[in-house]
Formats: sequence, C-alpha cells, structure tokens
Amino acid sequence: MKFVIQRVNEASVEVNNGIVGKINKGFLVLVGITHNDNIEIADRLVKKLINLRVFEDKNEKMNLALKDVKGELLLISQFTLYANCKDGNRPAFIDAAKPDFANELYEYVIEQCKKENINVQTGIFGADMKVSLINDGPVTIILDSDQLFKRKGDKNE
Repeated sequence: MKFVIQRVNEASVEVNNGIVGKINKGFLVLVGITHNDNIEIADRLVKKLINLRVFEDKNEKMNLALKDVKGELLLISQFTLYANCKDGNRPAFIDAAKPDFANELYEYVIEQCKKENINVQTGIFGADMKVSLINDGPVTIILDSDQLFKRKGDKNE
C-alpha cells in the first residue's frame, strides 16, 4: 500500500463537472493498493498518516499532527501509484490490486480515518477525477508499506 501525502491549504476533487470532495487545511492523500495488502497494513498506514507530524508549531518546526491543527483529509484512490515502468515507455499496472479488492480496502481506509474524528472527504473509486490543490510548503511525503513494514514471507523477516 502506498500513500502519497501532500500537505495542503485546500484541495478538492471533481467528477462529471461537480465537486464531490473538498477540504481546507490538511492532507490530500493518493491511495494505491497492491495485491498482497490487507487490513493490518491499512491500519498501520492510517496510524502513521494520522500521527505524521509535518505541520508547523509556534517555533515554525514541523512538530504537529493532523489533529493538532484540526486538519482534514481528502482521500483519492489511485491505482497508477503501482505503475511499473521498467520495460518500454508504456506503464504496466500488473502490480495494482484488482478493482473489487482495491475498492474494499480503500473503503476500509476511509472508515478507519473517520473513526479518528477527522473530516474525511473522498473521490469516487474508479471515476475520472480532476483533483485541485494548493500545496502548503510544498510538503509531500510518501508512505510505502513495502519500505516501512516487513510482511510475512519477506526475505529479511
């Protein structure tokens, strides 16, 4: 699972010429899901996301988390985060999870974030979306479960 997190002053997502999600200060998060992701991985990434201290405190140090600044979340599913560009110039998406599985896990991530008493907005899974944002910083952080956590069966477990 991958989260590409952008700290924003505002962000919105549009589908069919209508806004379906809009936030003010917080995180725009692009969510990518692969075949061997699961609830445990989702839980760990959500916890990391919610507690990520990248908002400035009174001393202008990145020391505050989303809740500390009453931040909001805009979660957008994005299978292209698992594009494989090793061969040729046309990306392959074989590492992205199948839509049914990905949507189920994406919805789970949404529900877990909502349990944190944060305003959570979303795009529409599988839709052609137009995402707008005003990046703050800019600050962009990538959380990749393959880099953060060992999985059962990994060589260096």
